Amino acid sequence: MQPQGRLLYPSGMDDDRQLISAVLSREPGAFETLVTRYQGLVWHMVVRMVRHPDDARELSQEVFLRVHQRLGQFRLESALGTWIGRIAFSIASRHLQRKRLPMVEPSDADDGEALLDRVDDGFDLEAAMADRELMDEMVRALDALPAIQRTLVTLYHLDELGITEISAMTGLPEGTVKNYLFRARLRLRQRLESLTGAAA
Repeated sequence: MQPQGRLLYPSGMDDDRQLISAVLSREPGAFETLVTRYQGLVWHMVVRMVRHPDDARELSQEVFLRVHQRLGQFRLESALGTWIGRIAFSIASRHLQRKRLPMVEPSDADDGEALLDRVDDGFDLEAAMADRELMDEMVRALDALPAIQRTLVTLYHLDELGITEISAMTGLPEGTVKNYLFRARLRLRQRLESLTGAAA
């Protein structure tokens, strides 16, 4: 189920409504269209949470099974992608809980208020990831982050989702999303500085 290429998002609620209607009416190919449209989002969220591709593939299938089962209950109170992302986050979180794997570091779970309104620390993460010599190290550094931080960095920087949408998907307050993103970027920056021997 690992996606290829860029994510495909609908242009708005009308597209969501039409797609949902087509799926519920069992139009040929409608559910496959839904899967194609959102498999990138689901894969990015699940694989960043659980890290193991085999588990991620199985959990991604579980996400779309849940979507298929519950689509008739969806009332368009949010974008379809947000709702699907929420299901993906929930299923991946339960997987980690069953395996008793931490989703955050203890210091992050008890953070203060000082960083809550900050995401950007001046570190150009995109530029660092674009540098071929640094990319492999940055990917390893990203994989070393706690599950929640890995996922938020992916949604924010790779999927280019806003803080509000990420908050809706994960159920985390917007301030907490910003705080985790700030902490994650700080760790990645420190890793980069250790590699280059200079401030980034």
